[in-house]
Amino acid sequence: MLSGASSAYKAGMSQKPAPPRLVADPEASLAEAMEAAPRYEATTQGVTVSVRTFWLEDQSQPEDHHFAWAYHIRIENGGNETIQLLTRFWEITDGRGKTDHIHGDGVIGEQPILIAQEVFEYTSGVALPTACGFMRGMYHMIVPATGERFEVTIPAFSLDSPHRLGLVH
Repeated sequence: MLSGASSAYKAGMSQKPAPPRLVADPEASLAEAMEAAPRYEATTQGVTVSVRTFWLEDQSQPEDHHFAWAYHIRIENGGNETIQLLTRFWEITDGRGKTDHIHGDGVIGEQPILIAQEVFEYTSGVALPTACGFMRGMYHMIVPATGERFEVTIPAFSLDSPHRLGLVH
């Protein structure tokens, strides 16, 4: 029985691999890549923040210690009240342990308002001098109807590149 399995294995190995699948629709290709990327998620007071990261080979220059990533964020208001994102806070740590703190108004030039059950998504980027790192943060939100302010956690997420194989934060 073992020899039969062995010959079947060898026969399978001699076959040519399937050609790569061509995708005619770039948006479908991007959606597929996003779905395959690791997802980091946190929920605070009914607001869920999901993050997916992407290594940007074409924007990185490892020989110059410049490593770039994009991250796609999805904010879902699972509550019953309208909320608005006012400011953001990021803690960005590189592979040497150096941490930068970034504060700013809104995201990508907006202070989005999310009605109950609405979703807001955006994509941004970050560059580090090391081949790996991680980020985490906080959104400062307000309920416009009441003036109540609260913070929403942005989960810690890993920034990994092919230049640090086998290392995942």
